[in-house]
Amino acid sequence: MTVALDSALLRLQGLPPVADARTRLLILGSFPGVASLQAQQYYAHPHNKLWPILAALWPQLPQPDRADYAARCEWLLQRGLGLWDVYDSCERQGSLDSAIRIPQVNDFAALKQRCPQLQAVAHNGAESFKHAGKLAGLGLVVYKLPSTSPANAGWSWERKLTAWRDVMQAAGLVHTGIQTEKE
Repeated sequence: MTVALDSALLRLQGLPPVADARTRLLILGSFPGVASLQAQQYYAHPHNKLWPILAALWPQLPQPDRADYAARCEWLLQRGLGLWDVYDSCERQGSLDSAIRIPQVNDFAALKQRCPQLQAVAHNGAESFKHAGKLAGLGLVVYKLPSTSPANAGWSWERKLTAWRDVMQAAGLVHTGIQTEKE
């Protein structure tokens, strides 16, 4: 007996940007993973290293266990840092970038108008970086960062932290008191 499986994937909608008129550097991922979509929060997977990296760069960053998501986002915005993704929507099963199908790219020109101080974009991973040319065309400095995803096991914590620190410093977001991760 043969069973036909429905291979149609549902269209997933991404999250709105965490960005405003104060944003100078935008961290740009590919598309939220399942945990992030369910929580309606960027980088919600407990093993994603974005929030620990930012906390190491800015030890005063409110931690997920001590502050709510909105407070963490406002804290970033006050420092000129924003979050968004390359894709507005896509079809995908699971969380891997390699599973993304039929993506719709976000409107970067509209975001640039909404964020007049935006000077640079830091791509969080290779899938996001595929679209670097579209952002460079807007007069933005473009950086490529190692993905903070747990799927990026090829980069050690120290290597990721150094790369992220270097980009934050190059973008003029000064950080002191860098800590090491305690796992």
